[in-house]
Amino acid sequence: MSIVEIVAYTLVFLGAFFCLVGAIGVLRFPDVYSRMHSAGITDTIGALLVLLGLAFLAGWTLALVKLAFILVFLWMTSPTATHALAKAARHGGVEPKLADDVAMDDFKETPSSNR
Repeated sequence: MSIVEIVAYTLVFLGAFFCLVGAIGVLRFPDVYSRMHSAGITDTIGALLVLLGLAFLAGWTLALVKLAFILVFLWMTSPTATHALAKAARHGGVEPKLADDVAMDDFKETPSSNR
């Protein structure tokens, strides 16, 4: 097994670990907002490490270009989708679960922020 393969498999396993941690967070976190934060781990660092590991395995081929396009697509669409979901949840009346000492009035939307 060469050094490149060891690095590639290490990156893939690290990416899988971060995806697993993000999935556990989605299942364990209390509200939709913190679950979206946890899902962001899988979209960013998990996907980056897995695709980087696959890029090392692919070498300088057309597959490397395809993997780069997949990563760019994920990094562009994922924050947009997360933002849209958070906005929809907020407009749907889903309140974030906060500690007891935080006043909910601090997070109420003002008419100017309702865009």
